[in-house]
Amino acid sequence: MLTKRIIPCLDIKDGRTVKGINFVNLKDAGDPVELAAFYSESGADELTFLDISATIENRSIFTKLLKQISERINIPFTVGGGIRTVSDVATLLSCGADKVSINSEAVRRPSLITDLAKEFGSQCVVCAIDSKDGKVFVNGGRVDTGIDVFDWTKKVVELGAGEILLTGIDSDGTKSGFDEILTQKICESVSVPIIASGGAGTKKHFLNLFKNTQATGALAASVFHYKQLSISDIKSYLNENGIPVRL
Repeated sequence: MLTKRIIPCLDIKDGRTVKGINFVNLKDAGDPVELAAFYSESGADELTFLDISATIENRSIFTKLLKQISERINIPFTVGGGIRTVSDVATLLSCGADKVSINSEAVRRPSLITDLAKEFGSQCVVCAIDSKDGKVFVNGGRVDTGIDVFDWTKKVVELGAGEILLTGIDSDGTKSGFDEILTQKICESVSVPIIASGGAGTKKHFLNLFKNTQATGALAASVFHYKQLSISDIKSYLNENGIPVRL
C-alpha cells in the first residue's frame, strides 16, 4: 500500500509566507526559506510553494527565492503561480523544482497542460483546482469560472495532468476539517493521485481524510506555520491508527 503524504504549503506574497481564511485576510507567517528547511528536517514528504499573487500581478515567480529554498531541502518540491509557458516551467525546474502546479492559466489555455506533459512528463504536471459550490475558481479564488469542478477535473487528466491539488475554498484556513465529500467524489472520478487541501486543524482531520477518502496526500499551512501541529505527531498518530506513512 502506498504511504500517504503530509505536505506543508508555503503561500508566498511579496517574498514572505502568508496565510488567510477562505483565501482572504492574509497574515504574515514567516520566512519561507527557514520554514522550508524546518519542514524538510521535520519529516514532510513534499513541499509546495505557491506564489499566490504572481498571476494577479502578471509577473513571474520569484526564482531567487526558489533557488534559496531548493538549496535547503531534500524532499520533492512543487512550485506554482504565474506559470504561462513551457519556458516558465523549464526555468522553475532549473531552480530546483521537481513539479509545477498550474491553475488559472490552465483554465484560460487548457492546451498548456498537454504542452507541459509532452515536454516534461505528466508526473511533473500538477493541476491545482480551487472549488466552491461545485465550480472552479481562478485568480487566487477571486473569479468564478462557472466551470463544473468534476468536468474540469476529468478534462485536465485527459489533457495530461499527473496529479490534482484540490482545495475547498470554503474550508481553507478554517481548521474545521477537509471537505471529504468533495475530495472522495473527485478521487472516484479520475485515476491520478489527489492531494486534498483546505481545512486541516487537528490530527483527527488528517485521519478522517485518509480513512474516508482515497486522497494520497494532505496539504496544510497555518497549523504547521504557527506550530499548532507537528508533522511527526501527525504521522505517529496516523501510523497508530493504521494509515501507512513514511516515519
